[in-house]
Amino acid sequence: MERISRFRALVLVGIVALILTLFSLRLFNLQIIATDGNTDNTTTFTTLTRVKAARGDILDRNGNILVGNRASYDLVFNHYVITSSDNTNQSIYNLIKKCEELGVSYNDHFPITATRPFEYTLDDYSTAWRGYFQRFLSERSIDSDITAPLLLQKLRDRYSIPEEWTDEEARAVIGLRYEFDLRGVANLSNYVFIQDVSDEHLSAIKELNTPGLMVESSTVREYHTRYAAHILGTMGSMDAEDWAKYQKKGYAMDAVIGQSGFEAAFEDYLHGTDGTRVDVVDKNGTIISQYYANIRDKEGNIIGVDTPKAGNNVETTLDLNVQIIAEDALADVINYLQDPEQNTSGDGNDVEGAAVVVMECKTGDVLACASYPTYNPITYNEDYDEILEADFDPLFNRAFHAAYPPGSAYKPCTLIAAMTTGKYEPEEMIKDEGVFRTYEDQGFAPKCLVYSSYGITHGEIDAQNALEVSCNYFFYELGDRISNSALDDTAKALGLGEPTGIELDETLGYRANEETKAKLYTGINAGFYTGNRILACIGQDENRFTPMQLCVYASTLANKGVRMKATFLSRVVSADYTSLVYENQPVMVSQLDISNEVYETYVEGMKAVVSGTQGTARNSMAGLNIDVAAKTGTAQTGMLGSDHGSFICFAPAEDPEIAIVVYGEKAAHGATLGQVAKAIIEAYFASDDVVGDVVYLENTIG
Repeated sequence: MERISRFRALVLVGIVALILTLFSLRLFNLQIIATDGNTDNTTTFTTLTRVKAARGDILDRNGNILVGNRASYDLVFNHYVITSSDNTNQSIYNLIKKCEELGVSYNDHFPITATRPFEYTLDDYSTAWRGYFQRFLSERSIDSDITAPLLLQKLRDRYSIPEEWTDEEARAVIGLRYEFDLRGVANLSNYVFIQDVSDEHLSAIKELNTPGLMVESSTVREYHTRYAAHILGTMGSMDAEDWAKYQKKGYAMDAVIGQSGFEAAFEDYLHGTDGTRVDVVDKNGTIISQYYANIRDKEGNIIGVDTPKAGNNVETTLDLNVQIIAEDALADVINYLQDPEQNTSGDGNDVEGAAVVVMECKTGDVLACASYPTYNPITYNEDYDEILEADFDPLFNRAFHAAYPPGSAYKPCTLIAAMTTGKYEPEEMIKDEGVFRTYEDQGFAPKCLVYSSYGITHGEIDAQNALEVSCNYFFYELGDRISNSALDDTAKALGLGEPTGIELDETLGYRANEETKAKLYTGINAGFYTGNRILACIGQDENRFTPMQLCVYASTLANKGVRMKATFLSRVVSADYTSLVYENQPVMVSQLDISNEVYETYVEGMKAVVSGTQGTARNSMAGLNIDVAAKTGTAQTGMLGSDHGSFICFAPAEDPEIAIVVYGEKAAHGATLGQVAKAIIEAYFASDDVVGDVVYLENTIG
């Protein structure tokens, strides 16, 4: 019996062993033979996809959207799916050829040129991208000193690129294989292949059924106006310097940031926070599940979910209606000056560029800021080459990047300096003798402009008359009386040559003084002499100010010496417009003690510039039903061609609300530019928002 039981047990064990052997053979066939040696039995892949957050809107003070977003689509790769698919190289090759056929560019961070002779392009990338490249070489045990052609050959072998493909074709495919490998080497989010792909191109590319290529919803920046191009700004990719700054703020390496204008100035408000989505897909790219990643603290505790958070909306101080009037009126005047059939005098036919700035006197809010020539921000990318080739550099912002001699617009400053130091009393009459001969024996004898032009003088005049007719001789006399410090301190207090406070980068310019001369010249020419001060008093010599600074100056004159910080920022609201994030407040920068007597003297004189029988702006500003205080200016350029023209004003003269500055390169006369200010004033104070036509009249000296 015992033998029989033992035999039965052995038979049973044998049967079980046979069954196990059969199962093992079956598993070997499924996992080894059928898979051609690929024993990876993973059926799903988990990757991280960066979900872009919408950027905040930029609005004017009335809620008009100036720059916003539109819905778009990105093509994004799941690198696991494409690299584990059959014929990876051929799929990539077909995709690249389709992009070439469609004329579509795609993202490629492989730092080697696309064509022979192959060279490294590492200098084009940020420190982080260069670091990822070095890590890639290290992970692949490739010498960091390897030449670009040799690296391409090594990678060609590594990725089994077909021999019949050209070097350029191989380089293109390697570029994408490199992007896929980086996702494993550096744990980056999924590779964004193409951003903002059009519907037509999207359909054509999707027809290829490229493994792992997914469509992601996104947004792109969209301009809602063709105006304010120079200050709305542009967007662009980060360079090495940008990355060093923004990586600390959690930006992705391929994030697009504001590069100029409001986009750059208010980047911290506008930029949203991207989210991180976890994608679980099978080998065919079919989505198994999607969810947002958890956010953990240093101890590993879950403290939130990494969902995208849209940027805040920035409400600027701009008034789009005023901006439109200012730009259109400026363009009309420049076109008139340039047209010899209309501007038959020839003065200003060679005008090259101009700028206009409008500011609230009591707050420093900039209502309009324009530069001419300009461009259309909506079609900026399409027109870029044409813009670069256009005359007079349409990309250059003359409003606060160009510093000009102010000409006679400076004269109120001189008058204030003379009166506040007791060097001139308002009742005093000064006789214009045409030529200022006090220093004639030293070779310095400047002439009054009316004397140079017509051989006449203004005769006996006081300060108000001198401003009205813009008498140079009168201000030569004041310049001879006051000290260097009195003039310079007054100009500084009025904002000339000083930072205006705007949130955008600006040129500071400089005042004519000892310090400026020492910086600009050497030897005997570096001295600041009496003659320099006398010329500075009429806005010449080394006075150079931006139109924005001149507008702060005009505003400070209107405010009786109170200088306000100029600003483009009104407030910031949340992405859904439901809560206030930040509200900007007016800031007084400085205050110059101006007596009532001094104030009334220059205001009455500036009013006479517009309303006086001999006012230099009486023609260009005729017909206004509101009192305006203004000053025209003509500034010598030291170049061939017409003089520069400047025009400053504030209105209403009795209780100023807005200050306006218009400046024209080779515009010949500041009076002509007054027509731009007139159009703005009519629009600003008109209850029905109807703007009168600009009428071009004979220029007057000033």
